[in-house]
Amino acid sequence: MQHLKNKLGPLYPIVIASIVILFTYTLSRLGLAIWQGDRVSEANGWIRVFTSGLRIDIASVCYLFVLPSLIFSLLSGGHIIGRICTLGLRIWITIGLWLVVYMEVATPAFIIEYDLRPNRLFIEYLIYPKEVFSMLWMGYKTELFIGLLASTLTLIFGWKLSGAITTNLTYPKWYWRPVIALLVIAIGLAGARSTLGHRPLNPAMVAFASDPLINDITLNSTYSLAFAAKQMKSEQSAEDFYPEMDEENIISEIKSSINLDQAAYVNDDYPTLANHVASYQGKSKNIVILLLESHGARYVKSLGGQDLSPNLDKLYQEGWGFERLYATGTRSVRGIEAMTTGFSPTPSRAVVKLGKSQTNFFTIAHLLKEQQYHTQFIYGGESHFDNMKSFFLGNGFVDMQDLPTFKKPSFVGSWGASDEDLYNKADQQFSSLTRQKKPFFSLVFSSSNHSPFEYPENTIEHYNEPSATRENAVKYADYALGKFIEKAKKSDYWNDTIFIAVADHDSRASGSLAVPIGHFKIPGVIFGGGIEHKSDNRLISNIDLIPTLLSLAGISSQNPMIGHDLTKSVPVEKQRAMMQRGNNFAWMTNDNEVVIFEPGEKVITYQYDAKLDTLTGKELDESIIKRAHANALWGSLAFSKDYYCEQETYQILPK
Repeated sequence: MQHLKNKLGPLYPIVIASIVILFTYTLSRLGLAIWQGDRVSEANGWIRVFTSGLRIDIASVCYLFVLPSLIFSLLSGGHIIGRICTLGLRIWITIGLWLVVYMEVATPAFIIEYDLRPNRLFIEYLIYPKEVFSMLWMGYKTELFIGLLASTLTLIFGWKLSGAITTNLTYPKWYWRPVIALLVIAIGLAGARSTLGHRPLNPAMVAFASDPLINDITLNSTYSLAFAAKQMKSEQSAEDFYPEMDEENIISEIKSSINLDQAAYVNDDYPTLANHVASYQGKSKNIVILLLESHGARYVKSLGGQDLSPNLDKLYQEGWGFERLYATGTRSVRGIEAMTTGFSPTPSRAVVKLGKSQTNFFTIAHLLKEQQYHTQFIYGGESHFDNMKSFFLGNGFVDMQDLPTFKKPSFVGSWGASDEDLYNKADQQFSSLTRQKKPFFSLVFSSSNHSPFEYPENTIEHYNEPSATRENAVKYADYALGKFIEKAKKSDYWNDTIFIAVADHDSRASGSLAVPIGHFKIPGVIFGGGIEHKSDNRLISNIDLIPTLLSLAGISSQNPMIGHDLTKSVPVEKQRAMMQRGNNFAWMTNDNEVVIFEPGEKVITYQYDAKLDTLTGKELDESIIKRAHANALWGSLAFSKDYYCEQETYQILPK
């Protein structure tokens, strides 16, 4: 070993630390691959996962050590500057090793929740330490203990290792140091880029499977997190991922896919701005959106799921129930985006979190505020979470009824007051506004069905044990919803209000499919005064729900939404669902024909089997692919061109 130390000189600590980190990455990847062995085998990925994974790991190590290698090769020695550099290198190696180990230890829990390695969601959650730490403490004590233990042992091991490998080093003559430094830079940059092409290594270069998790296992979590942070510096656009399309063709396809006559469009500068005439022409009604956290169709018996939502099932027998409703995304902010703006999904973050859309962006709240509606958001937690408060207050909401406004809630968990407290608050608000004869629009967002699944005891019969499971949380969320509905039916506001109970997304979007379509299916039921029972089997997206609510409430308007008014007949060729999972976009037709766009200008077409939840390769008509392509690009184009801004162009139409 001493002979090797003499040969490598000041680069010896870097080489040994790199080997230790590469071994750590490989060991972690092996464990993950064995854990997900069936999916790795299905993707024929046992060789690719490790060969491409090693490529990623080498690039990661090069990024980590290229700068300290340069400094140490130039300044190391027994003098005071050299001793300072040695101390700095020891700290760098120790912290670097800790980061690598900690991220790999945190990975299994993240995969269980999101079916992906830590990514931008991991970073975004760090913005809210109070809520996240409370969630971790209540629901993930074992994981916290393992993380703390691993961190402590790694820091101790790293410090001892760095001490051992930085002693008794030999140092080159001064005239060799620039040569070594240039060699270090060349090797480091070449290893980090890992390619002679004009673009450096990125996840797309090593992706090979249709299963996103398998592609993620090929990465390491430090690299995945760093890449996510880099991407967050600039807003992602569909044009960066999908094939190009002329703007004129995009607009033409979008307008053709909207269920409106050409005469309805009013302004060429805003391509989708059009007159939307309500079906109901009586006195305008209140609108209430009950947005249900993570309540996928898999938990609703009426939709072929588990028998966990008897009150939703009852609503399906009483109200207007949608049997083929699909969410646009996999996160709450994507559901909020669809249910407040009607905006189509993009590879970027939802508009709720984008800087440019914090003001002057179309929302249903802004539209109704101009009609003298009281516009409010009711939430049992802190409304600043996920940037909701900023977005809402900047775009038409005037009233934030969040946890600080709750008086003596009966139960408060990691994410705020229980759903019962939430709905009691909503009932109080609606009753008060009705007494004041104020029309209202309210977005009521539940939170009990969220890890760590806290809810009041002695409210439901447990579906399984322990009590803090997703299934029990779903039952409780449904129980609280049922109590509210029974109370609302007896209220003064029932007959004057259009309600919808709809999920923001499914609990998870896991699976080996590039876009796991079955995990996008959600329940949605419209009910309230004057709503007759109807089972609707049309294929719809949650962006269709706002135009429908406005039509039922008697609100005619000029607005830019591309969703369908479901009170009217929608030709089968215009029925569709669009789904965004990360950077993958899926478009499904009424015949369950699916087009999926993936990064790298990759387009794949399938036939979806809803019963088996499988995708089978199938050639589709070019017109379907073209329409899907336009819709995949539309959201980013509309955002960049401000087609959803300039709110003075929006207006209520007279009856």
